[in-house]
Parts: sequence; structure tokens; C-alpha cells
Amino acid sequence: MKRILAAFLVAFAALAARAQLTIDITTSGGRQIPVAILPFAGEAAQPQPVSPVVGADLARTGLFRLVNAVGVSPLPTEPSEVNFVDWQARAAEALVIGKIEPQADGRVEVRFRLFDVQKQSQLASFSYVVAPVQLRATAHRIADVIYERLTGEKGVFSTKITYVVKRGTRYELQVADADGANAQAVLASNEPIISPSWSPDGSRIAYVSFDQKKPIVVVQNLAQGTTKVVANYWGNNSAPAWSPDGSRLAVTLTRDGISQIYVIPAAGGEPRRMATTPAIDTEANFSPDGKWIAFTSDRGGSPQIYRMPAEGGPAQRLTFEGTYNVRPRFSPDGRSIAFVQRESGRFRIAVLEIDTGQVTVLTDGRLDDSPSYAPNGKMILYEAQENGRGQLAAVSSDGRVRQRLVSSAGDVRDPAWGPLPTN
Repeated sequence: MKRILAAFLVAFAALAARAQLTIDITTSGGRQIPVAILPFAGEAAQPQPVSPVVGADLARTGLFRLVNAVGVSPLPTEPSEVNFVDWQARAAEALVIGKIEPQADGRVEVRFRLFDVQKQSQLASFSYVVAPVQLRATAHRIADVIYERLTGEKGVFSTKITYVVKRGTRYELQVADADGANAQAVLASNEPIISPSWSPDGSRIAYVSFDQKKPIVVVQNLAQGTTKVVANYWGNNSAPAWSPDGSRLAVTLTRDGISQIYVIPAAGGEPRRMATTPAIDTEANFSPDGKWIAFTSDRGGSPQIYRMPAEGGPAQRLTFEGTYNVRPRFSPDGRSIAFVQRESGRFRIAVLEIDTGQVTVLTDGRLDDSPSYAPNGKMILYEAQENGRGQLAAVSSDGRVRQRLVSSAGDVRDPAWGPLPTN
């Protein structure tokens, strides 16, 4: 096993100090791509250096090994200045160089280039003109480009995550960068907040509020800061999940006496009951193509994962191993479902391959809960209980890479990974 701390190298110490969550990474097996990320010329004069953020983003995936770049002088900023033979000798396969130049209007231009060291060819070249306060976000964009060029998959470093923090009797719904930095409270309450869920375009979060001394479903517009109650019926209103087009929410209501799944307009309106059974149906989740709803039900005698057509129809049982399988979440490609499985008193994150029925357990914690896929499907964010407190954790969809995002802020729970940026 290889263990890497959030600071990762001395060069990343300043980055870790600014982060509100420290990231502990464990990898096992698999080849790592050796990549050299040189300090960007001019970044030392900026309020946020770019290259350490890019390096930390790539390192925490467990897919890259950072090549020592100490002693390189002068820093190359153009292809003609790169000594490829030197980087071949250092066993680098990819090389990143960059430059930050102040502009007359107070903004800065950030340029970077990505090279294939062995072929001595350029793989990518981009330029961004941004305000200095946007340098960290720009670093995430650069890391996304590098990740995609080197792996063929979309990067998710520019995405957001949300989660609930409990401090004493106070609850906060927080939104942060995918690496845990820049956490902002978008809601605070003395009553519980649970089950946050991102809209497909990332502009809204649905959640369950207890401000009215009972669970109700609320949608908050992040840009406007406005909220709208969309489900406040008799009994419990819980477990919101967005349809892929953002027009509807699947919710669990007890308005008819037992927990059942309903679909309701996201703007509010009359809910439509999806099934009529004497069992408890809850924790709905739409498939990415909008054709299916996965959910938890005890209709077979114990909590198991089922799916039914999104427009209604007979349900199909999907899990058969064990007596407790709950909280289904579709992968972005719709081929798999992450869920919580109880085995020998331990709650662990598992993945079901829908076509084959194969189940793979990914975590080994005592109380792992609330799985949420990254929008590229490569990582699963979840809640891990440690010493009586919830903390954020992530595991790759193949189980090889694990991350623990350790917070000193309080009891962290109910994480959800946001969508890819739309711009």
C-alpha cells in the first residue's frame, strides 16, 4: 500500500494549510502515470500559486506519480525551452509548464502547456484570463484538461460537493470544491438538515429540513439564495432525488400512512404515487437516462434494492446477497448502482453491476453510508464514521484508491457530489 498525506510533498504544504479538509490518500496496485508539474513562472507573486493545486488534484486520484522538479532553472515557458532528454532521464512521461502574467486591467493571464515527454510533442495548450481570486478555480480547470488528455476520461476537479456539518446543536449545509477547499455554508439551522441532492445543472440543492418540527423537502437556489418548500404533506417528507432533466423530484412521503415513493414537480405541485404496496418503499434515485428509478424496499421481507420504470410499472429486485442493502445510487453511465450493505454488523459501500448482478464491496469501515458518484463515475464519495463522528471519504469505483477528507469542523454527514460545470 502507498500512503500519501494531503500536503503530499513539501511543495504542497501551503495548499494543505488553506484547505478546510485534509486529504489522506491510500492506493493499492495499478500503474501510476509519472508526470512533472513545474512551478509556473510568475506564480510566486500571486495570492494563489497554481502549480501546487494542479499537482495535488492529480496526486489525490492515485493515478499519477509526481516527478521531482526541484532544481529546474530557468523555468521553461515555451516548447523550445524544454529539455526533453532531462525529463526522460527523470522517468517523466508527461510534463506541464506554465506562466502567469499580470494584465493592465488587474486580471492575470494563465498559460499552460502539456507535453508527451517520450514523443517530445505537445498534448494541450490553453490560456485563461481571470481575476486573481479565480486562480484556484483556474488550477482545477487545468487539472481537468491534463486528466482528460492523459486518461481519456473527464476530470472532476472543477466540481463541487455538498454535505452537512453538525456542531453541537447547530447544523450547516456546506458547499465546497471537490478537494474540500473553499467551504461555504449555504444554510444554517438549529434543526437537522439531511439528504442534500444536487440538481443536474448544479444550480439548486434539494434537502430535508426539520425547521417546521417535521421533515419537509425544500429546494434552494444557490445563486439567488432563495428557498421553496416542495413537499410538506401530512407525516414525513424525505429522500429527494432529481430527475435527469431537473424538472421533477422523486420523494418519499407517508401522506397515505406508509412510506411510499412519489414523483413531484421540482417547482412544487401534486405528487404522483409510483406504486401501491403494503411495504416500505424509500430512497429513490433516477437512472441517468431517466428510464428507471432505483429504490429501497422491504417488500421481500428485508431491505433490498429494487428498480421500477420511471413512469410506473412492476418492480424488479436487484440485490440478493445479504439481508440489508439500502441507499441505491446509479453510476453516471447507468450500468452500476452504489449502495450500503450490512454484513456482520458492519455497514460498507458496495457496487452492483446491473447486467450481471455481480456485487463488489469497496470499503471496510464500520459505519460507511451515503454513497454519491463523481460525475465521471471514477470515484464514490461517502460518509465514514470514526470515533463517533462522521467524516467524508471517497473510494474509486474499482476499490483501488481510497481518500479520507478529515475535518476538524464537526460531525460531517450526507455528502453529495455535484455535476460537471456547465461552462
